[in-house]
Amino acid sequence: MNQPQARKSNLHGIVLLDKPLGLSSNAALQKVKRILKVKKAGHTGSLDPLATGLLAVCLGEATKISAYLLDSDKRYLSTFRLGETTATGDAEGDILEQKEVTEAMLARIPEVIKQFTGEIEQIPPMYSAIKHKGQPLYKLARAGQEVERQSRKVRIHEMNLIKVEGNEVTLDILCSKGTYIRTLAEDMGRELGCGGHVSSLRRTGLGPFSGDDMVTLDDLFAAKDQPDVLKKMILPIETALTDWPDVNLNSDTAYYLRMGQAVQVPKAPTQGWVRIFAGEDDFLGVGQITDDGRVAPKRLVNTA
Repeated sequence: MNQPQARKSNLHGIVLLDKPLGLSSNAALQKVKRILKVKKAGHTGSLDPLATGLLAVCLGEATKISAYLLDSDKRYLSTFRLGETTATGDAEGDILEQKEVTEAMLARIPEVIKQFTGEIEQIPPMYSAIKHKGQPLYKLARAGQEVERQSRKVRIHEMNLIKVEGNEVTLDILCSKGTYIRTLAEDMGRELGCGGHVSSLRRTGLGPFSGDDMVTLDDLFAAKDQPDVLKKMILPIETALTDWPDVNLNSDTAYYLRMGQAVQVPKAPTQGWVRIFAGEDDFLGVGQITDDGRVAPKRLVNTA
């Protein structure tokens, strides 16, 4: 006899999960889905198992705006261990080379930080999810293969030195999407002349979100049967797009927009992307201003 399936919850919004050490992003996502009994969920921007911190998990209709968070800047607190180069660029890989770290090298750290701030070129690491002829690079790397990778431009908006302790340098880094902190550690270590790798990595910011509102898996489990407590842990969908201008529609205009029609809205922005609301606080989704000044729906949500 088939067992009855557990009833799925009707939750829509964003959980800022503090991903624990040793867990993959997908494994963390699956745990959130099981705890909250949601049918549909996705995360925005993977963290390696050895990384901790902010993993934005989109629940229900919030998955429709996850792509916009993927494009966001990220902030990390990372420690680079100088003098050791590893196979993976982090502490998980075998040590390939060791070099002495001199006082002269350490004295050059502020100079090298400036050199790597701004727009830089990075060659993605072999241990990454980028695909080559349909195969993720990390699978090829594990099989002992290395293939040529094209360099790509990324931007390091800020890199602040927190401390230098022995051979370890701790940095606060704000960077664009697509930045590999492991590659940054290797490149900076190479520039210093001693090599380096990431010994710890914690994401502390993603787009408009900081680590202040993060919750743990234990927090979610403890709150799963307490709706009032759980509600405070799930942020509204529109909070992912706080830097976009708002457009507020009356009931008639909202009706036509929900039907997929572009609508004329007085005092709307003249270009770009917008958050669309019916009235003051009923979030409908995102839209774009057309060439003739109307608001066109692009991704609508239904949280009813």
